[in-house]
Amino acid sequence: MATAFITHPACRGHVMQTGHPECPRRLSLIEDQLYAEGVAEFLVYCDAPMATRAQLERVHDPAYLDELAAMAPEEGLVQLDPDTALGPHTLQAALHAAGGVIRAVDMVMAGEVENAFCAVRPPGHHAERARAMGFCFLNNVAVGAAHALYAHGLSRIAVLDFDAHHGNGIEEIFADEPRVLVCSTYQHPLYPFSGAPSIPGRIINVPLAAGTRGKDYRDAIDQCWLPAVDQFRPQLILVAAGFDGHAQDSTTDLILNERDFEWLTQQIMTLAERHTGKRLISTLEGGYSAGALERSVVAHIRELAAL
Repeated sequence: MATAFITHPACRGHVMQTGHPECPRRLSLIEDQLYAEGVAEFLVYCDAPMATRAQLERVHDPAYLDELAAMAPEEGLVQLDPDTALGPHTLQAALHAAGGVIRAVDMVMAGEVENAFCAVRPPGHHAERARAMGFCFLNNVAVGAAHALYAHGLSRIAVLDFDAHHGNGIEEIFADEPRVLVCSTYQHPLYPFSGAPSIPGRIINVPLAAGTRGKDYRDAIDQCWLPAVDQFRPQLILVAAGFDGHAQDSTTDLILNERDFEWLTQQIMTLAERHTGKRLISTLEGGYSAGALERSVVAHIRELAAL
């Protein structure tokens, strides 16, 4: 069964300040590396549609969506926080990013593909129900998880977030949703300086100290994530795939490498095989260092595609 690679040209249209780490080149680096390593030919390439208003309102406040639309400029940038700015093409990119995860859910649930990787931007895991922050506007993974709950009738979904920054938006959106297990690993203290205490069966937060290396990272996954997911027995796994924990990424102080992300992907795939019929969707979040980003993503996709 194939692996889908879901993206859209509109995701490259969102541009913030010159030199901003969350830039269109991230997607180009990933796609170039997939072709350079001969992985692209084994993937099913698909366009990401735009998410609909109804799909977004499952996780975002309608007034917030109206506010974003009203603030979107025809030219220039509207600064929402020191790191997050709306440009003329931001909302279109964000709608396709969220829609890409929805398409992945539909394809996986229909059995068209076994799993999927959504190469989309802007990222989403910091976006809260009514707040844009941390490079994020719409919570792509949360939109996809809600689609699986309401359009496909699932009752147990695991969201696994391995970005090095805590996915506060995912946690906030699903804090009162017993059908969703949210597991996060992240450097702490570090932006956004969040992460509630773990709640068994609901929220599994694993803060990591600066300087954490592969062995300690793997031990944390073994001890905290894997038993929790096994106990929850999800029907679908969604992954917020952030690669900014790489040792070469200057936005964090974790000391991981592509082999660690490869190992983690193997563990997640084993969970999917055990519980979900191999249904697994991964979506790009962080990762900002040229070289480290594309190597890590391709190692992740190689495992998804069993190459």
